[in-house]
Amino acid sequence: MQHLDLQVIEQALTWSREGETIWLCTVLATFGSSPRAPGSWMSVTRDGRHRGSLSGGCVEDDFIARLGEGQFEQAVCVIRYGDADDERGGHITLPCGGILEVLVERLPATPNTLAHLDTLKAALEGHQPLMRHVDIHRGTRCFSEDTSLGPRVIWPADEHAPHRVSMRLAPTRRLIIAGISPVSSACAAFAVTLGFEVIVCDPDAAACQAFDVPGATVKAELPSRYIATHRCHDATAIVALTHDPRIDDLAMMEAVRTPAFYIGVMGSARTSAARAERLRRSGGLSDAEIARIHMPIGLALGSKTPAEIALAVMADIVRVQHGRALDAL
Repeated sequence: MQHLDLQVIEQALTWSREGETIWLCTVLATFGSSPRAPGSWMSVTRDGRHRGSLSGGCVEDDFIARLGEGQFEQAVCVIRYGDADDERGGHITLPCGGILEVLVERLPATPNTLAHLDTLKAALEGHQPLMRHVDIHRGTRCFSEDTSLGPRVIWPADEHAPHRVSMRLAPTRRLIIAGISPVSSACAAFAVTLGFEVIVCDPDAAACQAFDVPGATVKAELPSRYIATHRCHDATAIVALTHDPRIDDLAMMEAVRTPAFYIGVMGSARTSAARAERLRRSGGLSDAEIARIHMPIGLALGSKTPAEIALAVMADIVRVQHGRALDAL
């Protein structure tokens, strides 16, 4: 899931704690071209404040306007946008020509709502994979444990429960960047754009203060210490991009102890071979642990500039995340 999803739920929690009723909107299905995938969220208050999105803007504007008119007071409903003949969708035709179905839930500021949103947030932070179920007719919602793979949204859930929506909750994609360098800045910018939660660690406080990538969190501490003391879930990627073995090697030694789906370190083939030997000899890493590390990091694009190297790194991370083999590219 994208970091924006976590931000939507965090904002919904804040509003709910302030006593606001929240409307949580979820893209259920898309037909044809659509700017947002199934499972995408938007949270809205009665006065039009909102976080997240469902489309390029037209759907959000229509929903907020109708909400201000007093519509959507039922606990749960489904509306269809993009079908000009469908009154529920405001007769809106999407510029992209697609159609999307949206689940709308009215969440009053109650202890049950706060508990539900807290559970959502914990799942997105990687504490436990869950399936979220919403009964459209009854207006009820619940969770169940889930370790399966599959689409984010199952709608309808099954033939025995045609009015139930099931939504798979996975951790927000996270990128931990060990060390600040020109490549780090470009990589962080790409990752933020791709929807990753980005955390940059470097022991140099001055470098951290000068690091300026909107949307990235900067920690003035040794990356290896951060990795060792903060829980990394299996939607985490860890990359070292400094050419400084005092930062890179220590980061790799801690990274292989986590369930991170991607671990990589920058360097040439010769540098990588020397690093592997150091990690084996001084770090005590096994052959299996060293095999988890992508070194040299990134796709072989012939990259030269920091931006090109960052592109190669993020392209490889996305490739691994989606389970694509190199020979399938």
